[in-house]
Formats: sequence, C-alpha cells, structure tokens
Amino acid sequence: MLSILFKRLNQVKTGQRIALVDCNNFYVSCERLFRPDLWNKPVAVLSNNDGCLVSRSQEVKDLGIKMAVPAFQVQQQINKHQVQLFSSNYALYADISSRVMSLLSEFAPDIEIYSIDEAFLDLTGICNNNAVAYAIDIKKRIWRKTGIPVCVGMGPNKTLAKLANFVAKKWPEKSGVFEFPKSRQEEKLMQLIPVNEVWGIGPRLSKRLNGLHIFSVRDLCRQAPDRMQNLFGITVARTVMELNGTACLALEEIAPPKKQIVCSRSFKHPISQLNELSEAAAVFCSRAAEKLRNQHCLARIITVCIRTNYFDTRKPQHSCSASRVLKHASQDTRTFTATSKQLLKQLFKSGFSYHKCSILFSEITADSSIHQLDLFVSDVDDQQRNTEKALMATVDQINRRFPASISLAATGTIKKWQYTPGKLSPHYTTNWNEL
Repeated sequence: MLSILFKRLNQVKTGQRIALVDCNNFYVSCERLFRPDLWNKPVAVLSNNDGCLVSRSQEVKDLGIKMAVPAFQVQQQINKHQVQLFSSNYALYADISSRVMSLLSEFAPDIEIYSIDEAFLDLTGICNNNAVAYAIDIKKRIWRKTGIPVCVGMGPNKTLAKLANFVAKKWPEKSGVFEFPKSRQEEKLMQLIPVNEVWGIGPRLSKRLNGLHIFSVRDLCRQAPDRMQNLFGITVARTVMELNGTACLALEEIAPPKKQIVCSRSFKHPISQLNELSEAAAVFCSRAAEKLRNQHCLARIITVCIRTNYFDTRKPQHSCSASRVLKHASQDTRTFTATSKQLLKQLFKSGFSYHKCSILFSEITADSSIHQLDLFVSDVDDQQRNTEKALMATVDQINRRFPASISLAATGTIKKWQYTPGKLSPHYTTNWNEL
C-alpha cells in the first residue's frame, strides 16, 4: 500500500540532520535594516496595492492584528498605536535574501532555498559534536553580516526541522535555536503544539483531523501511516512517518518548476470599461509569461478571473472566470495576451466596476520535453515556434538590461488602473540614486 512512498525512501539518506533557517518577520526586518529608529516599534508591510498586512513585527502581533487582514479594517488600531506601514519593496527583499542565502551556503554543501526567507541545510556529518552551537554560530553570522534575525530548527528530516523552527520562534527560552531530541521533552512539546502547525497540514485538513480527535502533533504521530493514507492520501502518511523520525523528503537543490503561475492585482480605481480591463490583463499576461520563460516551461491552459470589490457592499457584485486550452503549449506573451482579450469579452458585463483581475497559467511542462502535436503540424510550425522563442528571449534580455524598456502587452500609455505604492521605502541596495 505504501510502495510509492518506500521507493522514495530509497533516495533519502538515513541518520541525517536537517536544519531549517527561517528569517524572522523578513519584510519587516529588511525595512528596519536602514531604519534603526524602528526597532522595538510596531511595523508592518503591506501587500501589492497597499491592501493587506503581509508581514508584521512582534509588536504588531502583540496588538492582536492578524496576518493578511485588510489595512482599512484595522486603521483605528494602526493610528492609535502609531504602527509604521510600508509598501512592499520586493527589489530590496530579493537582494537581502540573496545575501542571506549566500551566507548559508558557507555552512553546508547541500542547501534547498525553500522560499525568499527560509532554506533547508543538510548538516549530516558536519556538526555531530555540538549541533546547537553550530546553529547558534549560523544565527550570529547572519545577524552580523546582514542584520537579519533568524531562527534555526533541526531534526532528522525536513518536517521535524520545520516543527523545531516553530518551537525556536515561539519559545523565547530556546534563544532562537532548537533541535528535536529523542526524549520526554519532545513528547511534551508535541502535545502542546496544535496539529495545524505541522508542515503541510492546512486549515481544511486540520478540521478533518480534529473530527477524528487528532488535535496535537503527538496525536498525529500516534496514527498508523497506512490508515492516514487511506483517509487523506500519501502526503499525510508521509508526514506521519517523518514526525516519527523517518526521513521521506530529500533536499531539492534545484527548485522544481511551478505547476501554476498566477499574476493577480487589485486596481487603483475600479474599472468599468472593457478596453482598460483588457490592458490590465495584457500586462499581467506579460509578467506571468516572463516567469514561465524564466523556468524554461510552456503552459497549455490560461485562466482569466475578474471580480468587483466585495468589501463595497453598496455596489452590485460580479465575479467570474473562464479558461482556454491552447492549441499548442506556449510561452509567447502575444499568444497569452490575445487569448486573455477573447476571454474577457465573454466575461465582461457593463454596469459593474471591477476591482481585481487575475491571470493563471496551468498544465505547465518543460520546454525541453516532447509535446504532442496535431496530425497536420508541419516543419513550418516548428520553424515558427523557434522564431517565437528567440523573439521572447531577446525581449527578456533587453528588459533585464533596461527594465521596463519593452512591453508587448500594453494597449495604452496611461495606465489609470495601475496602483502607485504610497509608502515605498528607498531601494537602498539596488538603486544608486537611492543609496
């Protein structure tokens, strides 16, 4: 029953020690780097279009302000406690992240960059004498070289390393470092940690587990893997085995390509005209297609979603989406833009003011893989695809050298819908004029 899982286990080293290094409140920490006056003060970073809170300092968390809450809903608390708000400065965050990851690579030969602010390190055989001291050295070096605070969690596999990192953050007496030992202390901690804090156990799955009287990590540990597979699938069975110390997940030194690519934005002002909505969708297609090409992939399905502002209950509401399967998988911005405009004509209804548009690419495959062609494909089609690929590569190369110099998506020059961040900090490390 678990044959697929056991095949995967053969690829994973036994007796290993995995560390997860996670930056604390990363976006906030980046903003504080050049603003020491903000230390120990409430600070939060907003999402695109300055909509929701996506990063909060501990002081903001202590005020009871939740993650991803719209800023306008907590404006009274923000004003009362003088919370400093910043627009997302992704150029700054990406640069600081690259510096942190570069330092981490000095501590272990095998590293998996899991996200912009966290990475798994394989410490097997590196720090057998005193792993905690080694982790403290990592923590101190990152702080000294970058000014970013981190926590380090360690365990015999990725799931326990992730859980240990949670303990390192939530229990101050751990000093930001924790390794799951084989002791009674581990048993007590697992009883205290709710099951939804386990890596891969989301809110919906957590509710289903609660229905089976599985409330804590220890409760989940005590379940039989084959029973969990029958009820929830192979992923949960693998999680149970990892919680019990069996390593099932290998480090991925090269990040796998994304299975879906989404570009989604809210507008500065509601849009009630089809041509403006088409322009916005075209720009989003251009951004998503660039991401697709960066991971050397093609997409077969494009989905367009539009909706009004559901927070504005005074106006009529409309939300809809449509998908189109392309004749051939593509990475050409022009193909996606033309298709998005066709879909928008089907979706758009006059009389509504649209607040958000989303573009989603799916059925993504590597551009080097063999793709099924139709019966009537010819050499001319192959030549055309190669020409399109070369054109897109040239556009990307020019845009990397001269950002925003070429746009194949825009249908107009004045983008009234485009939001200008109102609380953007300087690009301290990526723009000479803002040093």
